[in-house]
Amino acid sequence: MHARIAEELRGRIARGELARGTALPSEAQLCQQFGASRGTIRSALATLRQQGLIGGGQGRSPMVLDSALGQPFETLISFSTWAQDAGRVPGQRTIEVARRQASVVAATALQLDEDTPVVDVLRLRLLDGEPAMLERSTFVTEVGRLLFDFDPDSGSIWAYLTAQGADLHSARHTFDAVAADEVDAELLQVEVGSPLLRERRLSTTSSGVPLEYSDDRYRPDRVTFTIANSHASAAGVRPDLRILKESS
Repeated sequence: MHARIAEELRGRIARGELARGTALPSEAQLCQQFGASRGTIRSALATLRQQGLIGGGQGRSPMVLDSALGQPFETLISFSTWAQDAGRVPGQRTIEVARRQASVVAATALQLDEDTPVVDVLRLRLLDGEPAMLERSTFVTEVGRLLFDFDPDSGSIWAYLTAQGADLHSARHTFDAVAADEVDAELLQVEVGSPLLRERRLSTTSSGVPLEYSDDRYRPDRVTFTIANSHASAAGVRPDLRILKESS
């Protein structure tokens, strides 16, 4: 029941019925609205806090922080699984699956020669039917060739590939912000130059061999990223700090 309550409150936030900066009804009011116990309401609110949609607690009324759904680090690999777990409906529209020579960036990340054939995938990812992320993935051929027997519009590529025995074991994620190019703008339905959240992912086997390089671009009004840690777990989360050379 707490999942259904969280989904209803999430919908109210997404529709603007609970606007950013406004307080949610009190626990007592929510108990009355949903016919639920205080413990159930608290579980629903905890879910929304984890997703970065509300703040407050410990004597303070919960307040709407954002209407964009927060994606935790531990679910970054599968967009579909994360969306479903959050009570949203994931979707996708495949633009292309193509075998071609690796780009300079992908070849460098995958430790391949530039003329090595790879499989490129371009997909628009949806949340409740609305554009949320543009996914550009490059797979080494021995893994990517499996996608020619798969309908990428049917669901998770990662789930399919792992079911086929692909050793997609670990991933390293790098985050930054980029301006939307013409392709981004058209598919994500934003203006050219609009800021996007970018996640670059390098996925490797259990022995560290690169299998996939991905450049995923998110609409920041629909998806954010969240980190939840404690003193005990802080050692496991380290920012990758680099000095970026300014272009002249």
